[in-house]
Amino acid sequence: MSVVLVSKDSPEVQRNFATSRGWRFRLASHGGGEYLQDQALSDDFDNMPGAVVYERKSGVIFRKNSSTFGPGDLYCSMWGLLALAGLGEEEWTPQYNYWRRPEELDDGGGDIRD
Repeated sequence: MSVVLVSKDSPEVQRNFATSRGWRFRLASHGGGEYLQDQALSDDFDNMPGAVVYERKSGVIFRKNSSTFGPGDLYCSMWGLLALAGLGEEEWTPQYNYWRRPEELDDGGGDIRD
Protein backbone atom coordinates (compact mmCIF):
# COMPACT_ATOMS: atom_id res chain seq x y z
CA MET A 1 0.00 0.00 0.00
CA SER A 2 1.25 3.49 -0.83
CA VAL A 3 0.28 6.57 1.15
CA VAL A 4 0.31 10.02 -0.43
CA LEU A 5 -0.85 13.20 1.29
CA VAL A 6 -2.64 15.46 -1.19
CA SER A 7 -3.54 19.06 -0.36
CA LYS A 8 -4.08 22.38 -2.09
CA ASP A 9 -0.90 23.77 -0.50
CA SER A 10 2.16 24.44 -2.62
CA PRO A 11 4.92 21.80 -2.56
CA GLU A 12 7.13 24.19 -0.56
CA VAL A 13 4.47 24.70 2.15
CA GLN A 14 3.83 20.93 2.25
CA ARG A 15 7.54 20.15 2.56
CA ASN A 16 8.06 22.67 5.40
CA PHE A 17 5.04 21.36 7.33
CA ALA A 18 6.02 17.71 6.78
CA THR A 19 9.58 18.40 7.90
CA SER A 20 8.33 20.11 11.07
CA ARG A 21 6.32 16.97 11.89
CA GLY A 22 8.98 14.44 10.84
CA TRP A 23 6.74 12.98 8.11
CA ARG A 24 8.53 10.78 5.59
CA PHE A 25 5.77 9.87 3.12
CA ARG A 26 4.98 11.27 -0.32
CA LEU A 27 3.21 14.61 -0.77
CA ALA A 28 1.35 15.99 -3.79
CA SER A 29 -0.40 19.28 -4.47
CA HIS A 30 -3.64 19.50 -6.44
CA GLY A 31 -3.35 23.29 -6.34
CA GLY A 32 -7.13 23.67 -5.94
CA GLY A 33 -7.73 22.05 -9.32
CA GLU A 34 -10.25 19.50 -10.52
CA TYR A 35 -8.93 16.67 -8.32
CA LEU A 36 -10.50 18.28 -5.26
CA GLN A 37 -13.94 18.58 -6.87
CA ASP A 38 -13.76 15.07 -8.34
CA GLN A 39 -12.68 13.42 -5.10
CA ALA A 40 -14.47 15.69 -2.60
CA LEU A 41 -15.27 13.84 0.58
CA SER A 42 -17.78 16.41 1.80
CA ASP A 43 -19.95 18.95 0.01
CA ASP A 44 -19.77 21.23 3.07
CA PHE A 45 -16.04 22.01 2.92
CA ASP A 46 -13.64 22.96 0.15
CA ASN A 47 -10.67 21.11 1.65
CA MET A 48 -12.12 18.48 4.00
CA PRO A 49 -9.49 16.10 5.36
CA GLY A 50 -10.03 12.44 4.69
CA ALA A 51 -8.80 9.39 2.84
CA VAL A 52 -9.55 8.05 -0.60
CA VAL A 53 -8.51 4.49 -1.45
CA TYR A 54 -7.79 3.45 -5.01
CA GLU A 55 -7.19 -0.03 -6.39
CA ARG A 56 -5.41 -1.02 -9.58
CA LYS A 57 -6.86 -3.99 -11.49
CA SER A 58 -5.42 -5.05 -14.83
CA GLY A 59 -3.71 -1.69 -15.24
CA VAL A 60 -6.88 0.33 -14.58
CA ILE A 61 -7.21 2.44 -11.39
CA PHE A 62 -10.59 2.46 -9.61
CA ARG A 63 -11.77 4.53 -6.65
CA LYS A 64 -12.58 1.91 -4.02
CA ASN A 65 -13.58 3.78 -0.85
CA SER A 66 -13.40 7.08 1.02
CA SER A 67 -13.83 8.48 4.52
CA THR A 68 -13.72 11.95 6.07
CA PHE A 69 -11.64 12.89 9.09
CA GLY A 70 -13.22 14.95 11.83
CA PRO A 71 -15.10 14.87 15.12
CA GLY A 72 -16.06 11.34 16.10
CA ASP A 73 -14.02 9.59 13.40
CA LEU A 74 -12.19 6.32 14.00
CA TYR A 75 -8.77 7.77 13.19
CA CYS A 76 -8.20 10.08 16.16
CA SER A 77 -8.35 8.50 19.59
CA MET A 78 -8.73 11.93 21.19
CA TRP A 79 -12.43 12.10 20.32
CA GLY A 80 -13.23 9.06 22.49
CA LEU A 81 -11.08 10.34 25.36
CA LEU A 82 -12.71 13.77 25.21
CA ALA A 83 -16.17 12.15 25.22
CA LEU A 84 -15.25 10.29 28.41
CA ALA A 85 -14.51 13.68 29.99
CA GLY A 86 -17.83 15.09 28.74
CA LEU A 87 -16.16 17.32 26.15
CA GLY A 88 -17.18 17.67 22.53
CA GLU A 89 -15.74 18.96 19.29
CA GLU A 90 -16.45 22.56 20.31
CA GLU A 91 -14.01 22.35 23.24
CA TRP A 92 -11.00 20.89 21.40
CA THR A 93 -9.30 21.38 18.05
CA PRO A 94 -6.09 19.65 16.92
CA GLN A 95 -3.17 22.08 16.83
CA TYR A 96 -0.22 22.46 14.48
CA ASN A 97 2.12 23.11 17.40
CA TYR A 98 1.85 21.68 20.88
CA TRP A 99 3.33 22.85 24.15
CA ARG A 100 7.01 22.19 24.63
CA ARG A 101 8.77 22.51 27.94
CA PRO A 102 10.66 25.83 28.05
CA GLU A 103 14.31 25.68 28.96
CA GLU A 104 13.65 27.89 31.97
CA LEU A 105 10.36 27.82 33.90
CA ASP A 106 8.84 30.83 35.65
CA ASP A 107 7.98 28.78 38.77
CA GLY A 108 11.38 27.07 39.03
CA GLY A 109 10.05 23.79 37.60
CA GLY A 110 9.27 22.17 40.94
CA ASP A 111 5.93 20.86 39.74
CA ILE A 112 7.16 19.33 36.45
CA ARG A 113 9.13 16.10 36.44
CA ASP A 114 11.55 15.00 33.75
